[in-house]
Amino acid sequence: MLKIILLWLISLLLPIIYTGCPANKWAMVGTPAQIGATAQSIGTYNGGCLSGAASLSPNGKGYQVMRLSRNRVYGHPDLKQFIEKLGQTTAMQGLGVLLIGDLGQPRGGPTLSGHRSHQTGLDVDIWFLLSKQAESRILSANERETWSASSVLADNSDNIDYAQWSRANEKVLEAAARMPEVDRIFVNPSVKRELCMRKTARDWLRKIRPWWKHDDHFHVRLKCPIGNKQCAGQEPLPPGDGCDAGLAWWFSAEAKKPAIKKPVPEKAPELPTLCGKVLKM
Repeated sequence: MLKIILLWLISLLLPIIYTGCPANKWAMVGTPAQIGATAQSIGTYNGGCLSGAASLSPNGKGYQVMRLSRNRVYGHPDLKQFIEKLGQTTAMQGLGVLLIGDLGQPRGGPTLSGHRSHQTGLDVDIWFLLSKQAESRILSANERETWSASSVLADNSDNIDYAQWSRANEKVLEAAARMPEVDRIFVNPSVKRELCMRKTARDWLRKIRPWWKHDDHFHVRLKCPIGNKQCAGQEPLPPGDGCDAGLAWWFSAEAKKPAIKKPVPEKAPELPTLCGKVLKM
């Protein structure tokens, strides 16, 4: 209990400590705000905000939310609905319980730590760990804060650890990818390679995209919702299932070679003007 109290205090103090950070203003806001009659994702995934956010319940059929102290349980209503549907699918197929990581802040926007995206209420992290323990009970506050998301890679290598990876993980990814509202799903390159090696239908693999890290969770990104004219989507996915030379590159010396020069920090994108109104409401 003492650990939970300390984490809560830290979450309160972080906005005060980082007063010079632009994300500070967004992290300090504790409730959603709405402009207009419907929820709106505004701007880009890496530079935007959210009007009319919906809060995901800490517990639902087939899922439980982790790290509640972060207060990153908000998203566009489409995201909330997606998670609930995926949880129901997981429960019906007996795959275990989804452990949900971060969605976004009450009004979206940049966070103090952890993400460059998750700003428009259309991104969610879901652990690869499918908890059988959580099928029979509600996880405690301490468990939600202290459990770790286990890597599915063996000893920091490019090899899948089959003690952590199972057919159930593949089924969850397929169920998510087949939902029409999903734009793409980011996974570790080794996970993508594992899926490509399976002798199964590949029509859904196009949405599974390799990206650095993501060895202990997968990152789902939804398309811009219908009617959200201020939402800027990503470029269309390339044709094919992605099980080609593009995937092989991730395991090349070029991909693994450390940068010779110290990288210059990327400037945070300027948020749309409308986000200023969302923040001040």
